Amino acid sequence: MRKFLVILDDSRECLNAMRFAAMRAARTAGSVQILAVIPPEEFQHWIGVGEIMREEARERIHVHFEVFAKWMRDRQNVDPELVIREGDPVPEILAQIEEDGDIGVLVLGASAEKGGPGPIVQALSRSFGSLPVPLTIVPGELSKERLEAVS
Repeated sequence: MRKFLVILDDSRECLNAMRFAAMRAARTAGSVQILAVIPPEEFQHWIGVGEIMREEARERIHVHFEVFAKWMRDRQNVDPELVIREGDPVPEILAQIEEDGDIGVLVLGASAEKGGPGPIVQALSRSFGSLPVPLTIVPGELSKERLEAVS
């Protein structure tokens, strides 16, 4: 079964990427893996404080994940898997793809803001030709109706 890997973060465009991944998985008998990456700079404190912050970050991720997971289960009949990694986002995304051979497509949301499509899309765009799986970039401003039509 082909997995759609989608990145969970606090960006607005994350919502459309999640929707697209769930709809494609439902229509192609695939599954969804949601990856959340905790950046290392969040824990550059004393050991005890860093551990508390790490646990709080994981709790926030689980709460955020459950919102998307409920929608995917209820609306698309897709039961997503959550993976949490720590490190710099792009290397962690690539490591997850390498470690899980069932991942067939990476789905990212693109911001419509003036600053560009977002840091992950920008970083990965430098190596589009050498990515180990196809990359689907979902416009963050795409309407629900249009998203359903193209997925």
